[in-house]
Amino acid sequence: MKYATVLRSWTPTQWLVAFLGGLTTFLALGLPTDVIDNPVFGRAIDETPWAMPVLLVTSVLAGLLLGTYVNARPFDRAATSGSFGGLLAYFAIGCPVCNKLVLLALGTTGAVNYFEPVQPYLAALGIVALAYAFHKRVTMSSVCLVVSSDPR
Repeated sequence: MKYATVLRSWTPTQWLVAFLGGLTTFLALGLPTDVIDNPVFGRAIDETPWAMPVLLVTSVLAGLLLGTYVNARPFDRAATSGSFGGLLAYFAIGCPVCNKLVLLALGTTGAVNYFEPVQPYLAALGIVALAYAFHKRVTMSSVCLVVSSDPR
């Protein structure tokens, strides 16, 4: 089944969920990582040139993925892949020395020398995981039966 065919069949509710989910993802990842400039959060190291495109692609894919869950099964393997993709994107676009987990594990020097070079790979892996989850949800939507709760 083609993606365009599935997306054309979406209800207005699915599109609303996709839009709001994408916007929420954009803000939830972009504000604390300071990819979206704000007065609350800061960065010790400037964001990379690819941080905003990764944030945008991640937000769109996350929104589309959320739209597939309207009137559908609430949890499956695609949900796990999508969550993993979002988490990887968060680590990928964040400041390497601002991440407390990375600092605890590697220290400041290790964060810059070892974690920062890995971030583009985390970004790519996160996007692939989200795209995979969306692909699985779209292909499953064409084979899943909707069970009616009406006893007739």
